[in-house]
Amino acid sequence: MNEGVEWALHSCLNLAWTGGERAVTAARLAAYHDLPAAYLNKQLQALVRAGILGSVSGPRGGFRLARPLDRITLMDVVTAIEGPEEAFRCTEIRAQGPGGGAGDGGGGGGGVEVPAVECAIAGAMARAELAWRRELAARTLEDVRREAERQAPGAPDRIRRWIATA
Repeated sequence: MNEGVEWALHSCLNLAWTGGERAVTAARLAAYHDLPAAYLNKQLQALVRAGILGSVSGPRGGFRLARPLDRITLMDVVTAIEGPEEAFRCTEIRAQGPGGGAGDGGGGGGGVEVPAVECAIAGAMARAELAWRRELAARTLEDVRREAERQAPGAPDRIRRWIATA
């Protein structure tokens, strides 16, 4: 998973903590964590396309949350940044090379036919990914906000003061 997911998640929380009364520029959000603004802007634009953020143009423009945190799951953000593709993609290497088999799970003498039996590795990875996706879909940014505020109670005030000085 690329670092853009982390940046997007933190940006969503920071936007929530600003109270939503004004849009915040990508440059200002990036400066708070010393991130490259152009790259963060790409992540924020992906969140806009996914309906997680809204963008406002003009001199007082920037980004705002498009919906409440309790309606944004971690999976929504991951999908917006990474896309919907599965993390693991089986390419059926069992069918290649001298170990490639014709449906016997390997060792069949170099055939090029894809084995008929599901690859044990692909099956295990698919089950793990399903569990991961279910967990991300079950957790909202509101859940994360509450946990973050328990860990760092002053964070909302710090981000509000930082944004207000812009």
